Amino acid sequence: MTNQNKGNSRKILWSGYILSALPVLVFVASAAAKLMKPAQVVQGFAHFGYSESSIIPLGIIEIACTVVYLIPRTACLGAILLTGYLGGAVATTARLGEPYIMAIGVGVLVWGGLWLRDPRLRELIPFTVTPRK
Repeated sequence: MTNQNKGNSRKILWSGYILSALPVLVFVASAAAKLMKPAQVVQGFAHFGYSESSIIPLGIIEIACTVVYLIPRTACLGAILLTGYLGGAVATTARLGEPYIMAIGVGVLVWGGLWLRDPRLRELIPFTVTPRK
C-alpha cells in the first residue's frame, strides 16, 4: 500500500467515524430523554398512540442497539437493529401523516458511516462512478 493510499484510507475511516457519531448522538439523546421521561416525551408518546409504559423499554432498546452499533465487531448487526428501530419511527409518523424525513436521514447516516468505516461493507456494496461515454 502506498503512502497516498494509506492517507486516503485514514481519511475514509475518520470520515466514517464522524458520520457515525452523528446518529449515535441522536440515539443517545433520544434514549436519555425516554429514560428520564419528561412531560414532553410522555405527551409525545400519547400523541403517537403509545402507552406511557412503553417509554422506558423503548429507551433501553434504543441504547442497546446503539451500543451494538458502536462495537466494531457487531457494528453491522447494530446498523440492522437501528434500521428496524427507525422503521418503526417512520411507520409511526407516517401513520399520522407527519414528516418522517428525519428518521430516514438518520438511517442513511447510520449506514453511510458504517460503509466508510468497514472495508468489508464497501466490498459488499461497491459504489463506483462509471465514466460517461
